[in-house]
Amino acid sequence: MKKIAVIFAFSFLLATAAHAQAQFDAAFGVGTIVTPNLNGPGPLQLNGGAYPAVSADFLLLKNFGVGGEVSWRGSQAIYANIQPYRPIFYSFYGVYAPPLGTKRASLELLGGIGAESTRFYQQFFNCNFTGCTDYTSSNHFSSVVGGGLRLYVKGNIFIRPEARVYFVNNNNEFNTTRPIRTGVSIGYSFRPED
Repeated sequence: MKKIAVIFAFSFLLATAAHAQAQFDAAFGVGTIVTPNLNGPGPLQLNGGAYPAVSADFLLLKNFGVGGEVSWRGSQAIYANIQPYRPIFYSFYGVYAPPLGTKRASLELLGGIGAESTRFYQQFFNCNFTGCTDYTSSNHFSSVVGGGLRLYVKGNIFIRPEARVYFVNNNNEFNTTRPIRTGVSIGYSFRPED
């Protein structure tokens, strides 16, 4: 979480410095994971639970820019009725966010890469030179596509219904390689004055 805070702080400083030319957006939301009914290699579906999400983007060239996001299962689930676990999704992407004919709404389309990290919790600690943890992680490369609709409710404050499709490589722990996260975020746009 410290790395994410540093990334957001750095992005905020860049957005402030380039405020006259660029737009910076930050949002926090919550959603859930649904999966297509696939008979993949893993024993379980990656469904349900509340997934908080933190995202930010920096529109550099009018409506085009870059962004990042992290979402995680808010509570631990039980894997195969034995092992507590928590999936975390990280994404870095290109974003296209054109206005929809008004200053009060804009579309958001994105695509990029990231990872799914599933933490399996245990009764003992693993220690190394960086510290101790009570989990082991199973990490998988992923790509992501998604979109949302920014609806500006007051000034620069927006509500964004959103959806993300993750294409997870070698997701052997679950029976799908395409989890879908749907949810809604509330955010703020630091945009140039017109």
